[in-house]
Amino acid sequence: MSRERPIGDRRKGHRGGTRGAGPLALALLPALLGAPALAQETPPDPSQTEPAQTSPARTASEPATAGRLRRPAFEAPTALRGSGAFSAPAPLGSAAGTSPAPVAEGAGEEPSVARLPRFRSAPSLPGSASAQGTPARPSVLRLRAAPPRRIGSATRQITQTRTQQTVTDLRLTPVIQTPVSGVPLPTPILGLGLPNATGLLLGTALRRPIPPDTAYAPLGIRLGTFTLLPAFTQSVGYDSNPDQIGGNRPRPSLTLRSEAELALRSEWSASELTAEMRGSYLEYPQNPEASRPNAVGTARMRIDVDRDTRVDLETRFLLDSQRLGSPDLGAGGATSRPLFATYGATAGVQENFNRLQLSLRGSIDRSVFEDAQLGNGTTIIQSDRDANQYGLRLRAGYEISPAITPFVETFLDTRIYDTPVDQFGLRRDSDGVAFTAGAAVQLNSTLTAEVSAGLQHRSYVDRTLQDINAPVVNAALVWSVSPLTTVRFNQQTGVIETAVPGSSGAFTDAATLEVQHDLLRNLSITVGAAYLSTNYDGVRIRERGYSATARFDYRFNRWLALRGSYIYSTLNSTIPLSTYEAHTVLLGVRVNP
Repeated sequence: MSRERPIGDRRKGHRGGTRGAGPLALALLPALLGAPALAQETPPDPSQTEPAQTSPARTASEPATAGRLRRPAFEAPTALRGSGAFSAPAPLGSAAGTSPAPVAEGAGEEPSVARLPRFRSAPSLPGSASAQGTPARPSVLRLRAAPPRRIGSATRQITQTRTQQTVTDLRLTPVIQTPVSGVPLPTPILGLGLPNATGLLLGTALRRPIPPDTAYAPLGIRLGTFTLLPAFTQSVGYDSNPDQIGGNRPRPSLTLRSEAELALRSEWSASELTAEMRGSYLEYPQNPEASRPNAVGTARMRIDVDRDTRVDLETRFLLDSQRLGSPDLGAGGATSRPLFATYGATAGVQENFNRLQLSLRGSIDRSVFEDAQLGNGTTIIQSDRDANQYGLRLRAGYEISPAITPFVETFLDTRIYDTPVDQFGLRRDSDGVAFTAGAAVQLNSTLTAEVSAGLQHRSYVDRTLQDINAPVVNAALVWSVSPLTTVRFNQQTGVIETAVPGSSGAFTDAATLEVQHDLLRNLSITVGAAYLSTNYDGVRIRERGYSATARFDYRFNRWLALRGSYIYSTLNSTIPLSTYEAHTVLLGVRVNP
């Protein structure tokens, strides 16, 4: 007995030819209307499917294709047929291993179009319909909504990133050396045991400029775990007052400057060792008495004992000459510039207790002076100025934030002369103490500064030398205004020793300012200024010095550069012969082997 509902003669007359289109139309209608329930609808129960019937004979009025199996309106590509990817899932409640009933050969109706499964089915098992050659019908939503096939694996981009992109290793990058252009501005090296600071400020070097472009910087020489950065500079120019003396005595001369440098850097994973040494010789053919050497060097070593403890070691030296107009030489009585040297060492330890930082450092410095010759053949003995200085520095800081760390500092020192009594009958041994408070500031990489202020007191063994009380102001600032412009400022104060009769010492205040700007990748300009003030205690001697400079640095390649500089310096003193003015122009070539 047929389960078919009576629909009419028209339906009965076309059962053989159009029965397969009924389920297809019912399946297409919800898809075309966008009904979301289509994907969730379960396939029809196989038990409700009518048995296949043989197609009746074709009449003359029916089309020629009425007796053939109709091709569905949407058919999967040939490569996808029978793959099982579009096979309909088994009905709920049916056995998982049950295979669908085979279609009778020559049947006139087509099976229903499979619905889109929520998940892609597993590959066909042996004995399944797809494995036996029965092609799986594609779903309408699969054909309409399936995205284009991806080319390659899903991990292709990750694999390319790991294996094909270049990763920079800092251990393989070249070490960049910062060049020095021409005759730089002076840096005030005002250790408490140094003599008259005028010769130091108005004749030595400014701090080095910011690192140049890496395309033009020397690579250095690798020696084991160290990198050596040697350099040599030869300059020629003109100096209007090589002796730095006032009155009508200045003798200008052609200037020949030869300078050699060596920098050392360690390549260790922990701890660090750095060193910088520079030595030069200034020769004046028209004024041979003014020819003089100059050298300065510093070596620092940091030993990381553990995460919170470190040991700091430092050695330093300085070789320079006194100007002829110095009050310590009788204000212009000497015919040649006598040399002096200072050298010393520092050792200390720093311990961190969470945010609290405590450091203790001990230092020793020695100063040695050369005798001076007067115009009348008399010798000024300066060996009584040779002395040792021993110091102890205690510092405590608290890190409020990574950007600012306030601190307080105490410095104790004593100075002992080789000769207990100098040539004027004075005992210049003294003791000093200084208290300062300040803060270290580091705002990202654009601004780094350390500023401190306080008071210092120095008492002398000789009762005829009065004690000195003076303020202490120290500041160091590096500000990167932009990637092309950098500003540096430095200020230091101190009480230095003197040989002037009746004076206990000289209070000095020195400040330098420089601005560097890169016009091109290989062309930079630097302008700077310096200020020096020296007040001799107990006598009426006051000195004010100023210096200004302009320089350029043009790099041809990594190992060759051209640099030129102009320096103007002047000093106003209450002693007429100590007042002077000088102009210096230099043009040189620097080689970095």
